[in-house]
Amino acid sequence: MTEVDQLEQLPKETPVDENSEKIAENETEDSPFAYLQRDFSSESFKIEIKNLPRFYGYHELRKLLNEKLKLNANKIKAIRRNSPFVFVCFRNDEDRENAISVLTKYHWKGKELNVLKAKPSPDPLVKKRKEDADDSPASKKMKEDDNRSQEEKLKDSVIPYWNTDYDEQLKLKQEGVKKVLSRLASQLAYYNPQLQQWIEKQKESYNGLPCELLDLRGTVQSQGYRNKCEFTVGIDEETKLKTVGFRIGSYMTGTTGVAPVDNLIHIPEAMKVVVKAFQTYVRSSDLLVYNPETHTGHFKQLAVRLAPEQLMISVGINPQDLSEEDLKKLKDSLVQFFTEGEGKHAKVTSLYYQKTVRKTRNDDFVPAEHLWGEKYIYETVLGLKFRISPEAFFQINTKGAEVLYQSAMEFAEPLQDAVVLDVCCGTGTIGLCFAKHCKKVLGIESVSQAIVDAKENATSNNITNAEFFEGKAESILGNVAFQVNAEENVVAVVDPPRPGLQKKAVFKLRNIPKIKKVVYMSCNPYLVLQNFIDLGRPTSKKVHGDPLVPTKAVAVDMFPFTRHCELVVCFERWEDVKARFTEVKIEANQMEVDAVPSQQTENNGDAPPAVE
Repeated sequence: MTEVDQLEQLPKETPVDENSEKIAENETEDSPFAYLQRDFSSESFKIEIKNLPRFYGYHELRKLLNEKLKLNANKIKAIRRNSPFVFVCFRNDEDRENAISVLTKYHWKGKELNVLKAKPSPDPLVKKRKEDADDSPASKKMKEDDNRSQEEKLKDSVIPYWNTDYDEQLKLKQEGVKKVLSRLASQLAYYNPQLQQWIEKQKESYNGLPCELLDLRGTVQSQGYRNKCEFTVGIDEETKLKTVGFRIGSYMTGTTGVAPVDNLIHIPEAMKVVVKAFQTYVRSSDLLVYNPETHTGHFKQLAVRLAPEQLMISVGINPQDLSEEDLKKLKDSLVQFFTEGEGKHAKVTSLYYQKTVRKTRNDDFVPAEHLWGEKYIYETVLGLKFRISPEAFFQINTKGAEVLYQSAMEFAEPLQDAVVLDVCCGTGTIGLCFAKHCKKVLGIESVSQAIVDAKENATSNNITNAEFFEGKAESILGNVAFQVNAEENVVAVVDPPRPGLQKKAVFKLRNIPKIKKVVYMSCNPYLVLQNFIDLGRPTSKKVHGDPLVPTKAVAVDMFPFTRHCELVVCFERWEDVKARFTEVKIEANQMEVDAVPSQQTENNGDAPPAVE
């Protein structure tokens, strides 16, 4: 899922003025609203929609605005999911006025909408700069309270468990997973009353959880485990030098400073070497680093992928007004630097150029341009060799991925006669690891290059029972599943992007009766909790198919020293689970009956007991 498909979150202090017009055009350059005069921004044409229904989906709202009402909304912004009000931006005043006219007193899901014009949001960077310049006692106190060094701020942002014992990290993550599953139990019982009795029984058996939770599985490599990182090129706020590293914060929090990564424990040394080498190149260049405030400058990012004896880098450049001749000189100098110059010691084996520009919703993806060396790198997982291109998804912790995939196969067994539907298959890693344990693998992926890699990976590993299909899961899932014979059972393995599957894709999984089991893997369980709930909703006019309920879960620590871990949850069809649940109740009742002594035994067969 791309960023434009997600609901944009706003700080609660976003200013709203019922009678506001555009900010005056004479704003000074140090004003938080000066950006409106530098560049086009849809913030200039914003409205607030109030009195929204209690429950609604982001895509449902966007569909209402742009497909049903044809309002040409450019951006939807809210403070949280199902917020009672949202901000909507447009690209011109005509569209905004039309939206106000159409939406005012419009009835949606039993609610009459209220619409107001809204002020643009202030530039958070300029706002923060003004706050930092504030000499008030309260401001000084805040600055004194945060006396951390830049290195500590970076570690707290990137690896917040940097100062925590590893065993303690695992305990903290396991407790976090328990909270997610406990919340899932409550939500499932709330939305699907027919599950309440079963969930209560499950909670009694599993300490308040809706299913069995196995012990968290750690990784054999807790340090230097990342095989991919995307580094930002910016200015170090302490040294004021061009620096390649990570941002200390985010633009929304008013921070654009970049700090070096020398002391980050999760980054391998080979990556640190190439980062330092590229930093040398950037500092020696006359080109500026990209400025996210003014959208000027050229050097923007460095993506690094690492594999045994291989190192791939993609240099992200915003070309701005550079001519084709200037860009060619830049590309040639990058090749010379990493093959014959000062960067040769970094041992780069694959070099790409990535054009990075400000994207709009309709922009097509721009693939990276190969400049020199090998086009791919290769990783080995569970004895299989995988080809990886610059854009392809691959788990960032190779050793952890083996533990993760083994856990998924453990939950999916037995598989010998089953078809595995690999949803969001990427380069085919999960499905191909399943291939020798099942009858057939059908992979689905929206990224075209990943599909190319997946097919090549199947061929290079001599796997003949795997097919891969390009398209969004919500669009092609049904057609792909249709290829499965009626008598074959299907196990769906889902490893979606961080925000989870589209609701339509979840309902498609529900609606395919051949799918008897779903093994869902998530790197952020809080974000996909709604997917879990939708799998277990009762059937209705909009939701078809027997619900899928959680039966087993395990967390895998793919990201040591961070708060994140992968959660694997096995979901099974309610009818199958209910049948087992009913059998257990019948057996339990029979045991209770058998345990009660007969009346004849209690009275030695002489007479029936007395009745009071």
